[in-house]
Amino acid sequence: MFLALLISGSAALDGFAAAQQPLNVLWLSVEDMSPWIGPYGDRTVPTPHLDAFATESIRYDNAFADSPVCAPARTALITGIYPTRMGAMHMRVRSRSSSDPSQVSPLYEAVPAASVRCFPELLRHAGYYVSNRSKEDYQFNAPAWTWSESSRKADYLNRPEGAPFFSVFNHTGTHESKAFPGTKRRPSAVEEDSVPIPPIYPDTPSVRDALKRTYDNIADMDRWFGRELKRLEEAGLADSTVVFFFSDHGVGLPRGKRSLYGTGTRVPLLVRFPKGRGPADLAPGSSTERIVSFIDFGATVLSLAGIEPDTGLDGRAFLGDFAAEPRELAFFHADRFDGALDRARAVTDGRRLVIRNLLPAVPHLIANAYRERIPMTQDLYDLRDGAVSAWTRTAAQWQTGSTRRPPTEWYDNAEDPWEVRNLAGSAELDSMAKARFTALEGALDQWLVDTADLGLIQPEEAMVREHLWPPDGVQPRTEPPTFVRLADGSWALRGASAGSSMAYRLGEKSPWIPTLPGAPLDLGQPAPNTEDPSRSVEACSHRLGYLPSKLVSLPR
Repeated sequence: MFLALLISGSAALDGFAAAQQPLNVLWLSVEDMSPWIGPYGDRTVPTPHLDAFATESIRYDNAFADSPVCAPARTALITGIYPTRMGAMHMRVRSRSSSDPSQVSPLYEAVPAASVRCFPELLRHAGYYVSNRSKEDYQFNAPAWTWSESSRKADYLNRPEGAPFFSVFNHTGTHESKAFPGTKRRPSAVEEDSVPIPPIYPDTPSVRDALKRTYDNIADMDRWFGRELKRLEEAGLADSTVVFFFSDHGVGLPRGKRSLYGTGTRVPLLVRFPKGRGPADLAPGSSTERIVSFIDFGATVLSLAGIEPDTGLDGRAFLGDFAAEPRELAFFHADRFDGALDRARAVTDGRRLVIRNLLPAVPHLIANAYRERIPMTQDLYDLRDGAVSAWTRTAAQWQTGSTRRPPTEWYDNAEDPWEVRNLAGSAELDSMAKARFTALEGALDQWLVDTADLGLIQPEEAMVREHLWPPDGVQPRTEPPTFVRLADGSWALRGASAGSSMAYRLGEKSPWIPTLPGAPLDLGQPAPNTEDPSRSVEACSHRLGYLPSKLVSLPR
C-alpha cells in the first residue's frame, strides 16, 4: 500500500509538473510565540514585514499545536500522527533536561505504526530537495536520509538546478530562554511601562520585564522574517513558492507554554501563495476560521506537491490538490514536562475549550526548573503562597494560584478570551450551551479510545516495555535490506523489517539516497568498485523508533 501511494503520488506530481511549474514550499517557523503580532491585532510592537505579508496571505484564526511544548509538537508535524498514539507525548523521551538532571523517567524512542514515514522523505521520492535549518527535536531518531540536508547551513539554494524544494528555516529568537536574565537583549521596541499586562498575571516589575523581552524579541523576529522573504525574492523564487509562517506552540511564559489553554496551543499561521496559484475560495489578505492542527501540516505539504497523503494519517490536508473536508475539532495533550508530572487532555471547536485534568492534585502552575529561570515565575509562586502581603490575587489569576485543578474545565473564548471563567457546572449556562460542552466532552472521551492513548499507561516503563519495545523494553534493531538483481541487470533493494524505509550511498562519505523496494538503484558510471571503500555501495534500513539496521554492501 505504501509503495502504491508513492507511485500514485509521483504520477500526480508528473501531471502537475506538466501543467505548470511545481510549487516549492518554504516554512518560516518561530518558537514559543502566541499570535501577539500585528496581523492578529496586537500592535504592541511594530511588525511591518508580517503586516505586509498578511495582506498577501491567508490568515488562519484557529491554528493549533497538538501540544504546548516543542518535542511532541514537532513529532506531530513530521509524522501527521498524534503523539499519544506512539508514545511521543512526554517532554522529552530521548534525553534529560539540562535544568533537571535528576529526572528519573526512562530514555526511549517513540514508535509510530509501521506505515508512518517522516513526510520529507516522501517528497524526496517525488524529486523534491528538502532542507532543514536546523532544529529537529523529534521523539525518535529520524532516518539519516529524511532530509537532503539538515544543518545550520542547509538551504534551498543548495538544491540541484531546477529541482523543486521544501525548506524549513527555524528562528529561535522568540524562545522561552530569551527571557532569562543574562541573555542578550534585543533592541528595545516598547517601553516597560507600556507593555500590556494580561489579566492572568500580576503587575510586577518581573512580569513587565518578561513581557518587554517577549515583545522586543517579536519585533526582532519580524526583521528576520523580512530578510528571509527578501532572500527568496532575490533568488527569483517568490513566484513559485508557498510560504508558511507559524510558531511551534504558544508563548514561552508561565500559563502559556506547557498549558492547554489557548495561550499554550493557539499559534499564528499565515500562508502566502504565488499569484494565481492559491485556493479559489480564499483570496490574499483574507482570513478563515477553519480549524487546523499540526498533524495536518505534513499532509498539506504533500498535497501542495501533488502527492496524495496516506489516508491512514491522523492529519488531513487543508490546501492543495488533495485538500480534505475541514476538521470540526482539534485535540491536545499535556504530559510529563522534563521531571514535572502532568496529564491532561483537551478539545476545542475553535470557540469552546474542554480540558480534562487527569491529575487534579497537580497545580496548574507545575514546578518546572527550566521555566523557573524566568524571574516572573517566582512572583507567581509568591502570589499563590501569599508571600507578599501587598499582592492580592484577582479572579482572573486563579489558575496560576491554584494548588489543585478541577477535574473538568469548560471555557467559551468568544466571551472569555483569556479562558479564566470555568463554566463547568455553572448555573449561568443555558441548555444549548451546556449541550455543546457536553458533546465536546463526549468527543474527547472517544478520541482517547480511538487513539489508544499511551499516555494513560503508567508508569512510563510499562508503556515502553508493553507497547513500544515489547516484551522486555529493549530497543529492536531494524533488519537490514537485501540487494536483488533485476532482470535488466540493475540492482534494487528489498526490506526485511515491516515498516522500514531504505537508502543507499555510493561510498562511505557520500550522502544517503532513499529508495523504494524493487526500484532500480542509480549507481552511476563507471560501475562501483566493491574493493575500494570510496567506491563501494552500502545500504541501510530504518524503522522509526528502532535502531537502524547494520550496513550491507553490494555483493561482489
